[in-house]
Amino acid sequence: MSWVNLLGYAASIAVLATFCMNGMISLRLVALLSNVLFATYALCAHITPVLILHAVLLPVNLIRLVQSRVHLRL
Repeated sequence: MSWVNLLGYAASIAVLATFCMNGMISLRLVALLSNVLFATYALCAHITPVLILHAVLLPVNLIRLVQSRVHLRL
């Protein structure tokens, strides 16, 4: 098994982990990790639609994480 495939599996496990999260902060952190892993995987495997999807989702998750942290401080 190549390292690119292992990267894809790691990204998939990270997505699965987001479904097991109870807290919004932890969910967003793991989602960000999955976005980075999937974008890297897609870049290495030349899968443009997956790369575009996770390139769009990464800032969405980052913004939502910041919003969640701001709400906790209020």
